[in-house]
Amino acid sequence: ERGICGVRAVVDDTLRALTYSRAASANMDPIEKKPLFHFTPGAKSFSIATAGCNLSCAFCQNWTLSQAKPEDIGARRMSPFEVVSICLENNATTIAYTYSEPTVFYEYMLETAKLARENGISNLWITCGYINEAPLRELAKYLDAANVDLKAWSDEFYVEHLRATRPPVLRTLKILKETGVWVEITNLIIPGANDDPDQIRAMCRWIVDSLGNDTPVHFSRFHPNYKMTDRPATPTQTLQTAHKIAKEEGLKYVYLGNVRGIPEEDTYCPSCGKVVIDRFGYTIVNYNIKNGRCGFCGQKIDGVF
Repeated sequence: ERGICGVRAVVDDTLRALTYSRAASANMDPIEKKPLFHFTPGAKSFSIATAGCNLSCAFCQNWTLSQAKPEDIGARRMSPFEVVSICLENNATTIAYTYSEPTVFYEYMLETAKLARENGISNLWITCGYINEAPLRELAKYLDAANVDLKAWSDEFYVEHLRATRPPVLRTLKILKETGVWVEITNLIIPGANDDPDQIRAMCRWIVDSLGNDTPVHFSRFHPNYKMTDRPATPTQTLQTAHKIAKEEGLKYVYLGNVRGIPEEDTYCPSCGKVVIDRFGYTIVNYNIKNGRCGFCGQKIDGVF
């Protein structure tokens, strides 16, 4: 018998993690793809994942991986030592635990993160944030940055579409901030589901009050997928409305994702307003940050540069 994530089972009277050292996906990505825009921009990130997830999102973009059982999907044997070795051989300065939900391959992630830290490689956790406090605090000792997917501000949305609840995610965000992990947030905006302006405003206000106005927020465009093909892709206007609300609530760094060639994918100095990182998709076109400060006016740009 297995739980929702499907990645642990009793084998020979012992509970085992069936995904340990079994990378179902392993790729070299730009760190911007995570997305992390304020942590070593332009860095190469070795990104790994196994099958499985602890949520059941009807709109999952990676459902063929996240909703699969380990035995139903191809995987490459890759020990923590091999993951770190690949990074060193390819000048990848970060490892991203991503694509599915890294919490379900916790043991594999934790051991890899410890070894990465010993070798000067940064650890990135790309997560839904649904994890108990004790394992989170242990993991946070080895994390450098995280992007947490705050899927909505409505408890009803979490129950209906994820089979989960929202408070554990908010607790995770607070603990990451408390323990010094660099945090960015992604919110996938789905038409008719979590795009209510009042809910978006309440979410942004909580982020400012609980995490700080220096927390980057990425509003991402929804595309019909998996079990949610009954609605269109998010209109650009809806994303821009969310962006406007976030800025009105005082957030300094707000981005729009899954839409290319727009001003809202660039980083602006919060003081002089000039573009300090000019992006096109995941590519940095122009970079004007010097020693963590705006190259034009000298204002500190929050993040790790």
